[in-house]
Amino acid sequence: MRLSIIIPTLNEADVIGALLGDLAALRAAGHELILVDGGSRDATRTLAEPLVDRLLAAPRGRAAQMNAGAQAATGELLWFLHADSRVPAATAEALLAAARSVARPVVRWGRCDVRLSGRHPLLRVIERAMNLRSCLSGIATGDQGLFVSRADFTAVGGFPDIPLMEDIALSQRLRRLARPLCLRTALITSSRRWESRGILRTMMLMWRLRLAYALGADPARLARWYR
Repeated sequence: MRLSIIIPTLNEADVIGALLGDLAALRAAGHELILVDGGSRDATRTLAEPLVDRLLAAPRGRAAQMNAGAQAATGELLWFLHADSRVPAATAEALLAAARSVARPVVRWGRCDVRLSGRHPLLRVIERAMNLRSCLSGIATGDQGLFVSRADFTAVGGFPDIPLMEDIALSQRLRRLARPLCLRTALITSSRRWESRGILRTMMLMWRLRLAYALGADPARLARWYR
């Protein structure tokens, strides 16, 4: 089972080298790294080019960028990662073990646990709540490293072309096919947004956005709130 790892970027020069360094061993083992840039004006593309197999350009927006990467991918299992994530070796090994069994109907898609990078005690509470909620609801968010077989991704039509909540919408589609596999090994995701905007304030914003989306709010309006 070959992985195609798809990373959407926009002005991520400060973090992209660390993530691609984490993934170098997977690339050396024959798995595919695809970076899809949405129009970076910093050194993201220059830094990434020698460290990936495909460097693509797509219209700005994670959904459009990840769909473009999936269309170009050649692997049987697609793994979508945010540029500010870090991938411990144990997490990559757990995913490869899952990939070897992904042909089984019970392992058609899934996500990793997430650990926020900051040290504030409240972040530990938030990440545990995120992981528990995800397993109970069968919904994965982008920073949890959603992975899915190419066949199932194609069957549900990929990410919907919306400016926010594309990961929630895809999870809802995939959940109709099967429950996700929840890998207990964690990706590390940057807590920069939480810390710069205020942890409690950001938590309340996330809850508000998800509730509004569940009640049918326009994702374009939610994207403006998020920014």
